[in-house]
Amino acid sequence: MKLQLALLALLAAGYGATGAAPGLTNAASTNRILMIDSSSMPVAAGKATLTIGALQRAAGVYSGNYKIKVSPYFFKSEKGRLAIVVSDESLARINQGRITEIMGTATTRGKGGGSRPIDATATPVDINHGTLKLWFAAGDRKMIFEPAYHFAGKGTAALPALGTETNLASNLQRRLPVADGETLEAAAKNP
Repeated sequence: MKLQLALLALLAAGYGATGAAPGLTNAASTNRILMIDSSSMPVAAGKATLTIGALQRAAGVYSGNYKIKVSPYFFKSEKGRLAIVVSDESLARINQGRITEIMGTATTRGKGGGSRPIDATATPVDINHGTLKLWFAAGDRKMIFEPAYHFAGKGTAALPALGTETNLASNLQRRLPVADGETLEAAAKNP
């Protein structure tokens, strides 16, 4: 518990030094990798889980692989390619902390593969994190997923987006185990 409080205090001090408001107005790089957490939604007597791989941006389009796993209806699961259009203007709105509508296409691989439009709303928490609401039609059903997202720089390790503040301490504790008498700096060097 003391470790969690110490980590939160350090994070708060670092956050205060950078300032919350300027972070939303600074221009972030347009070549960052978009990471989207897995998300689930209920289906009849089961659930559907959407997993999206790291999305790279080129010519205003974030693209990468996705998969939807439907339990217990494994035969309804699918894999494919996702392309989300995020123009420079849309990215600037997101960087300013403004809710932004975006859209894209999911192209399914394999037998019966096809394309379907994807609509999304990005709700930024700060310049690097936020939530998405993704929806699309699968047959006659509207599928809605609400994952968290974060941006990672190219060449950096992509970490899962942090959820609520309650999960913040546990996520940091998993990444930086600190033994008795060990400093945070030493733990960071030897994870």
